[in-house]
Amino acid sequence: MGSSKSYSIQVKNVTKKFSIPKEKNISLKNYFLNPFRKIDHEVFTALKEISFKIKTGEFVGIIGRNGSGKTTLLRIIAGIYLPDSGKVVIDGKLTPFLELGVGFSPDLSARDNIYLNGVILGMSRKMIEEKFDEIVNFAEIGEFIDTPLKNFSSGMQVRLAFSIAIQTKSDIYLLDEVLAVGDADFQKKCLAKITSMKSSGKTILFVSHNMEDIEKFCNKVIVLDKNEMKYFGSTSGGVDVYNGIVGREK
Repeated sequence: MGSSKSYSIQVKNVTKKFSIPKEKNISLKNYFLNPFRKIDHEVFTALKEISFKIKTGEFVGIIGRNGSGKTTLLRIIAGIYLPDSGKVVIDGKLTPFLELGVGFSPDLSARDNIYLNGVILGMSRKMIEEKFDEIVNFAEIGEFIDTPLKNFSSGMQVRLAFSIAIQTKSDIYLLDEVLAVGDADFQKKCLAKITSMKSSGKTILFVSHNMEDIEKFCNKVIVLDKNEMKYFGSTSGGVDVYNGIVGREK
């Protein structure tokens, strides 16, 4: 048995529930006519007693159908959500690629947003200045650098957000469908960057619906289905379990 130091991520009996109002279509008029009327809620269990340990330097895929809890799990590991029970232990600096562009200010230029978002992600001003040209070139926004962000397409904004986030110096990265960002050429650059992150020994959790990417990058796989962890082990075994789940639903 190794010490806890050999693990970058430890998830221990994590359960997460959400309270959802049963009356989804309550109108504003009905609310004002009876503002104190009790609205019934139903409890939705997004994750149920999830436990696993990820060793430092492992590249682990999380796969499962839509609604199986993949993004909720990443948000709990990132500290965006708190679990209702259980706990998460992180050893190292963590960067989540989940809410790309959070903290962007639409009225500021792309230049100003690079500094703003970089600081939010924990980069020093000196580091941002050193990486500035690399960020701009990677995002392919050079001619628009002094344009207000509100004039950018959503694709350009996500490219810029990704380009800033990959410059952060972290031990652990959480990647949620990041290879769906941008066009085919930009996706190739993302693939190359993730490959270099893998070879440099970073610990990476990777959510994707693309089984080719899962098989290409991951040395282990977690399979989630209906809020439970159905498998944690080899990539080939995990893909087989996932295909079996999908096949039963057809």
